[in-house]
Amino acid sequence: MKILVLNSGSSSLKYQIIDTKTEQSICKGKIEEIGGTASKFSHETTSLSISKNHEIKSHDEAFEYIKDLVSSGFHGAVKSIDEISAIGHRVVHGGSYFKNPVFVTDDVIEKIKSLVKLAPLHNSANLFGIEVCKKLFKKSIPQVAVFDTAYYSTLPPKAYFYPIPYKYYQKYNIRKYGFHGTSHKYVAEIGAQMLDKDIQSLKIISCHLGNGSSITAIKNGKAIDTSMGLTPLDGIMMGTRCGSIDPSVVFSMAECESLSLEEVSEILNKHSGIKGISGIGSDVRDVTSSQETGNAKSALAQEMMIYQIIKFIGGYIASMGGCDLLIFTGGIGENQWIYRQKICESFYFMGAKLDEFKNGSTVLGKKGIISSSGSQIKVVVVPANEELAIAKAAERLLISR
Repeated sequence: MKILVLNSGSSSLKYQIIDTKTEQSICKGKIEEIGGTASKFSHETTSLSISKNHEIKSHDEAFEYIKDLVSSGFHGAVKSIDEISAIGHRVVHGGSYFKNPVFVTDDVIEKIKSLVKLAPLHNSANLFGIEVCKKLFKKSIPQVAVFDTAYYSTLPPKAYFYPIPYKYYQKYNIRKYGFHGTSHKYVAEIGAQMLDKDIQSLKIISCHLGNGSSITAIKNGKAIDTSMGLTPLDGIMMGTRCGSIDPSVVFSMAECESLSLEEVSEILNKHSGIKGISGIGSDVRDVTSSQETGNAKSALAQEMMIYQIIKFIGGYIASMGGCDLLIFTGGIGENQWIYRQKICESFYFMGAKLDEFKNGSTVLGKKGIISSSGSQIKVVVVPANEELAIAKAAERLLISR
């Protein structure tokens, strides 16, 4: 099957066509700064690569542009859009409604709309992509929604309840939901395969580290806890997000500078984390370069993030009674070997030992086992591939109907 996978953002659109039989990407691309006068556009197939600025005024226009491009004679990846078996959409928040991928219906759309308040930056953009596709593509091409939160339907109540009055759960479904579930599920399955082990027999800790980061504990094939919570703001500090903080910080910030809750939310989501501490930005590569020139705040930002990652991993080891496999994925997890080294050094006493050469050389999209042969905790790097995971989920849903 050929599945068109879409990830619609507020001003961007990423796409891939994946052949689920070969698990290979036939084409991929992205459009950034939609609505600007010089939108950035890139498109790749197995035989060509295009990158240019091109004015794209709206998401409707972006989707139309992609539809024509992928089926065009010269640039295209398919001869006709009819070759597409389904369109798979990444949807960040499924709330308590969705525990598995689903075909998009009017009822599904209404439920996603009701969850926009829990992930306003993500769900509204994901939903817009679905609605544009509904108008643009033939009704005969089914649309499938794959939810980041679905993987965490197995969390036990002790992990997903918040210690606030119970009525807030009963009336408003305020609880931990978790995110990056599609990625964590995928890398856990690949990691188990790399060890030639049954995932049902493993205690796994998966670290998805990037501009947005989360850590998940997986026991006997099921997620039992994760660092993100009601929204993607919770957990470890990230590129621009603060992660877990004392709730009173919100009130103190609002009081100190007479800020509204919306203004504080903007600061915590977009101007905190690595960016807020370093003063440089959210890209760890830039912050690392700044640290190398002696910027103490850049050094502090990275030390804080590594320390928080270590604390989450340690807590999950305790809650599972051990760890067989530690996985690194995401832009930072895959490429910042020094992060992996410093994190694993804290678990040397538990038998986590890295192979220095393998750790240093497993970057830039490489997959591999980076622990030494005698390491009691196996450590691997698995490149993130949420698009393939979404395509395979859509395929399974099509086959089962």
